[in-house]
Amino acid sequence: MNEYNTVNILDLIEAVGEDEVKRILSDFFCEKNTEIESFIKKSAIDFAKRKISVTHLLLDENGELEAIFTLSHKAIQVRDDILSSDLRKKIKRYAQIDEDTNCYTLSAFLIAQFGKNFANNNNSKIDGNLLMASSLKVLRTVQHEVGGGVVYLECEDKPKLLAFYQNDMNRFRIFDERISESDDTKYIQLLRLF
Repeated sequence: MNEYNTVNILDLIEAVGEDEVKRILSDFFCEKNTEIESFIKKSAIDFAKRKISVTHLLLDENGELEAIFTLSHKAIQVRDDILSSDLRKKIKRYAQIDEDTNCYTLSAFLIAQFGKNFANNNNSKIDGNLLMASSLKVLRTVQHEVGGGVVYLECEDKPKLLAFYQNDMNRFRIFDERISESDDTKYIQLLRLF
């Protein structure tokens, strides 16, 4: 069985230097989502150094990049009218409703980028559930240190992606959608509570 280490990109820069991290990231390939590939190769280091978002790398026992996830923190609005009574009760622990907008404004952890490296003929044993478990493990540590309890993400409106995020292991729930201003892509917004 393969062993994987989840490494914060800032820790990796400190350990091996920025040039080596750039080399490692240059091998990232994600044909299914070129936006993730572009972010990893062009912005991940800068965003981490500026504390906008921090990318974590899953490296195999040989130090090869197998997958990534990028975490950030952001305020989100969740409409009250789309919530089940159970979810509404849980969200009230983290926010109060704005009576004018009928929305809760929540401070949430954002899984901003999430993807597997498809270089090297996709021989990785990492699947989406393992990658999600790794990202939630990091977020649980952060939650323990600073509080919070809401995680959210956005994905394209594709049935296979939505089924993955909503499966019994990951347990995200749809709370809204948005249309990208740059290319009119529809993104589904999902959240889960710890």
